[in-house]
Amino acid sequence: MTSIDIGAEEDFPIEEGVYIGHDVTGGEPIAVFRTEEGIYALNDRCTHGNYSLSEGWVEDGTVECPKHASSFCLANGKVLGLPATQDAPTHTVEVVDGRVMLTPEFDA
Repeated sequence: MTSIDIGAEEDFPIEEGVYIGHDVTGGEPIAVFRTEEGIYALNDRCTHGNYSLSEGWVEDGTVECPKHASSFCLANGKVLGLPATQDAPTHTVEVVDGRVMLTPEFDA
């Protein structure tokens, strides 16, 4: 899949999630997170309870689901806290000339 320009870097507040809908991604909704260390993208759904990760709490390179407090590593989607047991799928995202470019990577 080709990269999608989803906005200027400053449109993504540090330590907050931004919801990118399926109408933009061409598949599942994606949550984009910007931290001091970089910018990351995960499927927007917690693998435990199908709640929006973009509404979760971001701290120390992780996002915590707002419903049951499962946590996931922003860099690789690995589960870091129960009750979730399945990793969150990740997507490639990078900043090019101040623009955030998302490359959705959905299973075929």
